Amino acid sequence: MSWFESLILGLVQGLTEFLPVSSSAHLRLTAAFSGWEDPGAAFTAITQIGTEAAVLIYFRKDIARILSAWTRSLTNKEMRRNPDARMGWLVIVGSLPIGILGLTLKDQIEGPFRDLRLTATMLIGMGIVLGVADRLAARDEQGGRHRSPKQLKSLDNLTVKDGLVYGFCQALALIPGVSRSGATISGGLFMGYRREAAARYSFLLAIPAVLASGLFELKDATEGGHVTWGPTIFATVVAFAVGYAVIAWFMKFITTKSFMPFVWYRIALGVVILVLVATGALSPHAAESAS
Repeated sequence: MSWFESLILGLVQGLTEFLPVSSSAHLRLTAAFSGWEDPGAAFTAITQIGTEAAVLIYFRKDIARILSAWTRSLTNKEMRRNPDARMGWLVIVGSLPIGILGLTLKDQIEGPFRDLRLTATMLIGMGIVLGVADRLAARDEQGGRHRSPKQLKSLDNLTVKDGLVYGFCQALALIPGVSRSGATISGGLFMGYRREAAARYSFLLAIPAVLASGLFELKDATEGGHVTWGPTIFATVVAFAVGYAVIAWFMKFITTKSFMPFVWYRIALGVVILVLVATGALSPHAAESAS
């Protein structure tokens, strides 16, 4: 991997990790359209450490408060009623599905799941799901469905059941094209959570999963020697800087704006990929030789 490729891929990772468009799909597609080798699942996981570092800094006050309360709840039963302590436990509960499925499906994630036809199908399918969730949320916010705006849930209403639903939604992102934020935010909107609450929990929930995945791949890459370290570290730093700016923008965007621009973008991109593959202009396995 060249330094120029790492710059572009780092920018793509930072720009798309927190938007509901699938960063893994865009890294895969950037390589395929550019004629580069697929950066691979290891590169994706390691550069995600950079974007998660942006989450850690952006939500540092929330995270410090949650960690403090959760740690004290281990020895103090009264602290277990504290909302921050509960959030710590619920992040752990919500992280179980992707942890279990990530280990179980590791070979598929690094192989068959990277087929561009599957990526395109997931872009379209989850785009439609996000669109439906967005429309239902808009109706709730206007008091037009079975919930009034005052009945929309905040994170104080989060339960173990809801945490697991969020967790299984996040686990869908093991397939390129799904989008971690898109799937978890959609799940939250379907369950009646406010947009900002759904996004905030989505970001918090991603921290243990992404860091664990990145460290796991880091260990394998160190032992296997199949990662170009200089460009990969550079891409990770770029992803961190860009990712931080995107989080700040996105958290303001979702409070007043619809997700429909992302929905139409996902569907259009998915259709373009399917057409290119169907006409032979793009191989469904383009750029897969790297990893």
